[in-house]
Amino acid sequence: MELSLKEVFEAAKKQFAELINNQESDFRLEQLEYKKEEKSWDVVVSYLVENKNRGILPSSIFNTLPFERVYKRLEIDENKDVVGIFIFSQVK
Repeated sequence: MELSLKEVFEAAKKQFAELINNQESDFRLEQLEYKKEEKSWDVVVSYLVENKNRGILPSSIFNTLPFERVYKRLEIDENKDVVGIFIFSQVK
């Protein structure tokens, strides 16, 4: 059974609910791909967290911001279970 976009979003958000502040997190679906053979979704999400690097390198504008965007890649099966969380980098 294929999940709806809303179901995928809710399953991903539920996985990170304890780690993020829903008021300030700006939780987003960035990328989705349904894998027919595996019957699972490959999902990239992002959310805001407190910028722990703030002030370390003053030459970078990103180190002066109070929050930074974190990206995570998940695999969600047809039962809405997260079956994998992978290291994901936005750097190319």
